[in-house]
Amino acid sequence: MIDDLRERTRGQVFTPGDEGYDEARKVNNAMHDKRPQAIVRCENAGDVMAAIDYARTNELELAVRGGGHSVPGFGTVDDGLVIDLSGMRNVRVDPVNRTARAGGGATWGDFNAATHAFGLATTGGIISTTGVGGLTLGGGIGYLDRGLGLSCDNLVSADVVTADGQFLIASEKENEDLFWALRGGGGNFGVVTALEFRLAPVSTIYGGPMFFEMSDAVAVLSGFRELIKDAPEQLGGFPAFQIAPPLPFIPENRHGEPFAAIVGCWAGDLDEGETQISKFREFAPVMAEHVGPMPYPALNSAFDALVPPGLQHYWKANFVTELTDEAIQAHVRHAPGLPAVNSTVHIYPINGACHRVTPDATAFAYRDANFATVIAGMWPDPADNEAGIEWVRSYYDDVSPHSEAGGYINFMADDDQGRIRDNYRQNYDRLAEVKRKYDPDNVFHLNQNIAP
Repeated sequence: MIDDLRERTRGQVFTPGDEGYDEARKVNNAMHDKRPQAIVRCENAGDVMAAIDYARTNELELAVRGGGHSVPGFGTVDDGLVIDLSGMRNVRVDPVNRTARAGGGATWGDFNAATHAFGLATTGGIISTTGVGGLTLGGGIGYLDRGLGLSCDNLVSADVVTADGQFLIASEKENEDLFWALRGGGGNFGVVTALEFRLAPVSTIYGGPMFFEMSDAVAVLSGFRELIKDAPEQLGGFPAFQIAPPLPFIPENRHGEPFAAIVGCWAGDLDEGETQISKFREFAPVMAEHVGPMPYPALNSAFDALVPPGLQHYWKANFVTELTDEAIQAHVRHAPGLPAVNSTVHIYPINGACHRVTPDATAFAYRDANFATVIAGMWPDPADNEAGIEWVRSYYDDVSPHSEAGGYINFMADDDQGRIRDNYRQNYDRLAEVKRKYDPDNVFHLNQNIAP
């Protein structure tokens, strides 16, 4: 039977025992070590259609993988079929109309390399190995969101293969209900094989990381909270907690210590960059920094080395309307216990342009939230899982009373299914309706699942 699938697809099909199978089944989060019955490395929408048909005919569970960064491991499945989109990474830029079209398996590194050649960009995460599709379908928070909106706010159209194997285009003009749901509703409605984005002129930014003593963390977080309320929208970035990696700009005797940090990104007139970024230095003395003009893709990939494939991942997240003094104290209680240099806590501002989209205009519901917090537990050794998970959970339990009930679905763990309705608030019932229309049998259920 698998031979039928091989005949119908242009891309490679991997099954247990095939050369390359063990490599093909890997996902970024090494906690998820699963053995699919088959992995189809799709090269076009036709391959996706054939794979969905095969999975349905043979009653196989179906996992969809873009960049492979899903923390809950939704890009793989035991004994089922994996649709791997990594063979579809092409990015085509239209510099005249300022749009770019990316294949469903493209990463932000692929996207930025293509668009930067024309001095253009759109909002796209903070790690360049992240998949364009997965990030966008969950909303798309990144350095440029205060000025340009979320990734999903810049989506113009999407090519989608639905659960019944149909190929559809979703945009403001066709299949509008599907287009609405894709912008924040995750992978619930079909396999997105291509995405078209609106671009803006962003080429060289001014920014980079600044490290502050942990004893100044309260001043750093409260200072950032006040500054970002009405800062120019070209000012992006976020406060963070991070163990100092062994980088040349950090004094060697401080490597391995936990610090408060701010990663700044000024995407406006370069001459104003130093003035804008230097506002962060007013919060507290800076222990170390690596700040200056750089190509936007350089900032977008600056932390890739801290998140190589094969780490253990366990994350928790909340939206935050007001970063209260009590919330800041909760952060300061737990952040010094970061389990490894790979672990981090980021508090992303999502005001500015993100607030100019109404809560029901897209599936992304928290348009009144000012921040999206992620407690990203990452470490290399599985022996540390119990302690690392406990650190994330106790941290999360302490900040939750000062946060909203829902969080950003791209930061959710596999034990967060009970929060789905909270994550979508007033949009949940409408999302369930769209799900019933396009995937009534819940074929696409390996995700933060909206039940039909």
